[in-house]
Order: sequence, then structure tokens, then C-alpha cells
Amino acid sequence: MVALRYIYVLALVLWLGGMITIGSVVAPAVFRTLEQTNTDSGAGRAQAARVVGEVLRQFHVVSYGAGILLGASLVTMKLIGPRPVGFGARLAIVGLMLTASLVSGLFVDRRIADLRTAIGQPVSSLPADDPRRGAFGRLHALSTALMGIAVAGGLLLCYWETRE
Repeated sequence: MVALRYIYVLALVLWLGGMITIGSVVAPAVFRTLEQTNTDSGAGRAQAARVVGEVLRQFHVVSYGAGILLGASLVTMKLIGPRPVGFGARLAIVGLMLTASLVSGLFVDRRIADLRTAIGQPVSSLPADDPRRGAFGRLHALSTALMGIAVAGGLLLCYWETRE
């Protein structure tokens, strides 16, 4: 049982820590660095967006694996030992987190990448009233909200673990 709980906590820490690190450290640092090192800040911003987009694409695979491990370890703990406290709620939170990550990685982020390709220039160079810029803004906000849901779920699960 200790090994299963260890796998559960490790997967949770990896997933939550990765999301927080990407959102609060990696993305801001990449954007700041590439905008400062390029004479054309629009080109630097476009490069930063490509880098952060690729980091997110790769991290989505990590999040899918972590979500599966979280769910599988919870179910296995229920089957072989005493049922974990709040099993149903915990499993629902893991399911919500995994769903948010899947929607973001398989649909939203792909639409963002397709839109960038179709635009063919930095999104920030488009006029503010350009519908493509508005569509990009909505997709970016949705991606951010989905990650926020996963982070909130992860924080809730961490809190749950500290209470036991």
C-alpha cells in the first residue's frame, strides 16, 4: 500500500509541479529572454511562443501519464486495501484534471498551432480588430483556463494528502 501511495504522490507532484513551473518560471523567462535578445520584439515573441508551445506539447504527454498513474493507483489502493478516504471525490478530481489536459493538448493547443501557421506572422503584429487575433486570444484564454483547472485540482489533491 505504501508503494501505491508513493506512486500516487510522485505522479501528483510531477504533474502539479510541472504545470506550476511551466506557467510561472519557464514561459515568462523564455518570453523575456527572447524578446530582449531580438532586435525585433515581434520576432522574439514569436520564437518564444514556439518554444513554450513545444514545451507544453511535450508536457502534455507527461500529464497524460501522470493522470493515468494517479487514477490507477487510487483504484488499486481501493481494490487491495482499505478504501482511500474520499475515493470517489479524488477519482473525480483526477478525471477532471486529465480531461482538462486532454482537451488542451489534443484540441486547443493544436488549434492554436494551426492558427499560428495560417496567420504566418506573429499574432501580436495583427491589428487589434483582426478576427484571427481575437480567435487566438480566445483559444489562449481557454488553454490557460484548462491548465488552471488542472492546477486547482492538483492543489486540492495535495491538500487532501497533507490531511491524512
